[in-house]
Parts: sequence; C-alpha cells; structure tokens
Amino acid sequence: MEEMDDRRWWALAVLCMGAFLSPLDFFIVNVALPAIKSGLNASEGALQLVVAGYGASYAVFVVTGGRLGDIYGRKRIFLLGMMLFTLTSGICAMATDIRLLIGARIVQGLSAALLAPQVLSTIRVIFPAKEQPLAMGIFGAVFGLAAIGGQLLGGVLVEAGIFGWTWQSVFMINIPVGIITGITGKYILKENRPPFRQQLDIPGMLLITLALLLFIYPIIMGREAHWPAWIFVCLLGAVLAGGCFVYIEQLTLKRGRAPLIQLPLFKDRHFVKGLGVIYLYNHTAAFFLVYPYYLQHELHHDVLSAGLSVLPYAAGFFVGPLISPVLARRLGTYIIGLGQGLLVTGFSLVVISLLQSPEPGLLLQAGLFCAGIGHGIVMPSIMRIILAAMPGPVAGQAAGIVSTAIQVGGVMGVALLGTLFFALLEHFIAPTALGITLGCLAALELLGLALVISLSSTKK
Repeated sequence: MEEMDDRRWWALAVLCMGAFLSPLDFFIVNVALPAIKSGLNASEGALQLVVAGYGASYAVFVVTGGRLGDIYGRKRIFLLGMMLFTLTSGICAMATDIRLLIGARIVQGLSAALLAPQVLSTIRVIFPAKEQPLAMGIFGAVFGLAAIGGQLLGGVLVEAGIFGWTWQSVFMINIPVGIITGITGKYILKENRPPFRQQLDIPGMLLITLALLLFIYPIIMGREAHWPAWIFVCLLGAVLAGGCFVYIEQLTLKRGRAPLIQLPLFKDRHFVKGLGVIYLYNHTAAFFLVYPYYLQHELHHDVLSAGLSVLPYAAGFFVGPLISPVLARRLGTYIIGLGQGLLVTGFSLVVISLLQSPEPGLLLQAGLFCAGIGHGIVMPSIMRIILAAMPGPVAGQAAGIVSTAIQVGGVMGVALLGTLFFALLEHFIAPTALGITLGCLAALELLGLALVISLSSTKK
C-alpha cells in the first residue's frame, strides 16, 4: 500500500481522465442531435433513444459494475471498461444506420457503468480521510467540467467539421482520451479490492437489471408511445422484480453468501437520505436537454451558440468543487445545504429572467452561474460525506449505488421534465413552457434542500 500511497495523486489523475468520459458522453450528444437526425434520417423517437439508451444502460448495470470491481479488482475492471468505451466510441462514430448507433450507445453506457464505480471506490480506499475532501473536490471539478463542458465542446466540434465530420466528431474525441487513459492506467494504478474475495451474485444481478430496465425504459418511451397499456404493465413488472430482488438478497445474506447489494446499507438513514439528495439534484440533467432545444428550435440559434449558452453554468460547476474543500472546513455538513440553496436560487433567477424576456440576458446568465456553483458544491460534498463511513469491503457496492442514483436521477429528470416541456409547448409559447419546466426543477431542488436539512440532523 505504501507504493500506492506515494502515487495516489497520479492515480487520481488517471481516474479523473476515466471519470471525464462517462458524463461527457451523456451530455455532448445533445447539441449534435439535429446533425444526427439529418445525417442518419432518424426519427424523434430514435433520437431520444440515442440519449436515453446510454443513460439507461449505465443506470441498469452500474451496481453490477461496482460489484465486479470488488470481486475481480478495481484496476482490472476500470481498464476493461475503458477499452470497451473506446471501442464503442469508434463504432458510434462509424455508424451508418441509426439502429447501429443506438445499439453502440447502449453498450457504451454499459462500459461507462464498469468505469464509474471503480473511480469513486478507489478514491475512497487510496486516500486518507484528511485528503478525501480535496480528492473528491478535484473529481467533482473534472466531472462538472465534462458534464457541463460537454455541451460547449459538442457545439464547437460539430461546427468545426474537422475531417468533414459533423456529429461523428463528438464520439471520435473519446478515442485518444481512452487510449491515453488505458496506457497510463496500466502502469500507474495499483490493483485494489476488499480483503476477502466474494462470488458474483448472478440471481441478484439479473433481477436488479430486470427491475431497473422495466422501470426506466417505459418512463423514457411513454410519451413517444402515447402511454399505452404495456407501459404500465412494465412498471408493475418492475415492482414485482424489485420485490423478488429484495427477497433473494435477504435469502442470500441469511445463507452466509455475499449478496449483490448489502441491504443493511439501506438501514443507514444517513446513507438513504444522501441518496435522495443525489437523485434530486441530478434532475438538473433535464436543463441540458430543454434549454439547447429552446435556443435552437424556438429562438433559431445555431449549434455553437447553443453550446456556448451553458458556459456560465459550466464556469460555476467548475469553480464549485474547487472551493468546496475550503467551505467544508468552515461549514462541515452544512455545505450541502449551501449548494442546494444556490441551485434553487439560480434556477429561480432563470425563471424570472424568462418572464421578462425570451432572449438570454444578464439575469439569466447570473442565475446559471449561481446554479452551476451550487451543483458543483453539492456533488463532491454529498458523495464524500455519505461514502466516508462506508467500510472498505462494501465501498464498491456503496459507490455503485451512488452512481445508480446519479444516473437514474439524470435519466428521470430528462424523461419527466422533458416530457413536461414538450407537452407545455403544445399549449404555451416557448418561454412560458421553459419557465414552467425550470420552475418545477427549482421546486425539486427545494425538496432536496429540505432533505439536506433532515440529513444534517441525522445522527451517525
């Protein structure tokens, strides 16, 4: 472990390079959707699947990804995920049919699910408690830069048309990053896993995958399909599969074997409330779908302008994690309440601005910067606080559950608030539709703030 301690900051750099790609690919595609539609003659529903297929497969498999890292070694699974992610990025870029692109995006989401939990659990293991706030802050800044900067980078790449590429360039950018990360990771990262090797819980893995799939897919596709009966049958099936999963996991634990998810983790109210905060604040992913759509389709801005429009949020999201270690020393767990409060304030300012003018103005940009700082503060702080008390043997599982909450929150935000926005467009002018949608987002973040207040009062 001493060797790893000496190289832990270099290891963090490699892990952050891998962490950069997962959120980047969820967001970078948004501004490229019009080019994909014209280039591959894709329908609106198919375009939704290009975005949602990645997010859904990520959410479905990320718990299993965390467990695989615990069993076979986090370095090994991280490098496998990176190799698969790089390969599927190339397949996405070379797709000549929308169905091939959707299929490659689903596998790409699976590979991201192998990557993400290894990053969080490795940081938890290789850094001592006093250095974890800074390490998580750096991770959060990189994650924020990728998530928010993805829109800007996508706009630049599509507009530049390098080598004659349009939408293809948003996938090709992953290849050099993936290759460099894989090579450096092989030599810098040191293998780590819990001291006792456990077997993979196949029944648990299949049931949780089925439950999440039956829940996420109909929520995403319901609006496009006009909410037919099979949507609700799938949701009922998700509940039944979830019940079977809980029963199987309890039975596995009673028999002295290692379950996929340690259900006793959910007896920890601190951990559960933290997951609720994570789930709610990741509904902000909906903003990055509806706002560029509003600018491009309603205000007729070009793709580069749509990418640049999120720059104030990106700046705030980058700054937030960097200042969070200093704030954490002064505020302790109350730092999360500060971040949630800034999110609520920021989106409220955006709504007020839209009531005054349909065009983005100074007040809207100030609101985005405020919300970006809040988002950037909350993310590393809440992850550090809820993972800090997790013992090493379940660190990978806890990180996998956290990653699931992140991704499910993003997917549900896109599905629910995106559906609301497009429904409102049929009855209201675009600024009103966007204002109502972002007002609902602000209300959800206010609910998250209430949960943070409750979290702060939870005794550990």
